[in-house]
Amino acid sequence: MQTLEIKPRTKKDTIGSLKKEGRIPAVFYGPKEKSTSISIVVKDFIKVWKVAGETSVVVLKDSANNVEYETLIHDHDAHPVSGAPRHIDFYVLEKGKKVQVNIPITFTGVSPAVKDKGGILVKVAREAKIEAAPKDLPHELVVDISPLVELNSVLHARDLVLPTGVALIMPEDEIIASISVAKEEAVDAPTTIDVSTIEVAEKGKKPKEGEEATGAAPAGDKGGDAKKK
Repeated sequence: MQTLEIKPRTKKDTIGSLKKEGRIPAVFYGPKEKSTSISIVVKDFIKVWKVAGETSVVVLKDSANNVEYETLIHDHDAHPVSGAPRHIDFYVLEKGKKVQVNIPITFTGVSPAVKDKGGILVKVAREAKIEAAPKDLPHELVVDISPLVELNSVLHARDLVLPTGVALIMPEDEIIASISVAKEEAVDAPTTIDVSTIEVAEKGKKPKEGEEATGAAPAGDKGGDAKKK
């Protein structure tokens, strides 16, 4: 379990004063714990957050009052640009009680359907809902995709390998991952043009049978019969 040292927060602890001390405001609460304002060292929280995330137990230690709380990071507010944490919510767990949480799924391995048959891996689920005692909560669930051999292969929730003490709280037939077949785009064949069907428009009026075509008079011809000298 990860541990964070906490300090009770009073009205005198403004955002500015906490920032100068390298601390950020936070709060913890639970079914049997009233909402309590605290502060924590921002650097310590970042280290714990990278390891625990929202699915592993974090122990809040109040050395001044000699008390500890087993919690989950329930929510955290981060700066929209820098991503630096600005406020943290901790949910206090009841001792002896199991909790239900969504655990992230990590895919590993190589699918023969993808490698050898040109299939596409579709990650349908990113999380799985489980129930466990706080001490048994895994940080993630690792799913091996090597059983996806055929193009119609599917992994269901019942195929998840759960650690000891962890129960699945979701439909067993829910799809976790599947293989999709890449569709080839149809290419239209070029159209063959029959040139014999094309009519070519002729300049001038087409003469009737027995008539000469009208057109420009030859040079020197003024029209009519030429006079003999």
